[in-house]
Amino acid sequence: MSAATLMHLARDSAGVLYVIAVMLFIALTVIVERALFLRRVAQGGRAALDQLDRLDHLDRGSLAALAARHRGLPVERILSAAARLHGPALRRESLDASLDEVIMREAPRIDRFLWVLDTIVTLAPLLGLFGTIIGMFNAFQVLSDPGNAPTQVTGGVAEALVATASGLFVAMVGLVFFNGLHNRVRFAMHQLETLKASLVNRMTGVPHSVPQETVEAQSSLAGQGA
Repeated sequence: MSAATLMHLARDSAGVLYVIAVMLFIALTVIVERALFLRRVAQGGRAALDQLDRLDHLDRGSLAALAARHRGLPVERILSAAARLHGPALRRESLDASLDEVIMREAPRIDRFLWVLDTIVTLAPLLGLFGTIIGMFNAFQVLSDPGNAPTQVTGGVAEALVATASGLFVAMVGLVFFNGLHNRVRFAMHQLETLKASLVNRMTGVPHSVPQETVEAQSSLAGQGA
């Protein structure tokens, strides 16, 4: 399909195809940006939990050092808050409430821009249908000219359907990635809740159960050192 044909189709849809193209660009931008960010968040959360499990002694200095390894990520805020609150007079309830507040403040940052993708998924098919309706009006106006054959309407209808097809394509692409990103957001929030629970338990004296894979890794390192 040539550029001239695309321009002709866009004009017949009253510019709706231009709007759909812009929406596709915005959707792809949001998808790439959120996918990269959520990947960093997941890697940072996984690393922080693993590093926390390997710490034999948890104090303010070790928490601050751990937070410094994850600058710019939500886990940094949680670890920094835990380092500030660490002390002999620490109460479990106050620590739990403070870390909950940090997580709630980080939540909008984690699912940022997903509403844009959700809006595009809903709006793109409607815009495509709107463009098709306008194109159908233009196609049937051919019949008002006595010099035109009724068969020319067929080509106009086919061109008008391009707008609907374009809107559906953008919506399908956006829906697939929206669901994938939403699942990553849920995973990231679960990681933060797990990190909070681990910190609260460790800092208030609850016995800590080290995962089996961490024990195996520590035994392997000890064997190599010997």
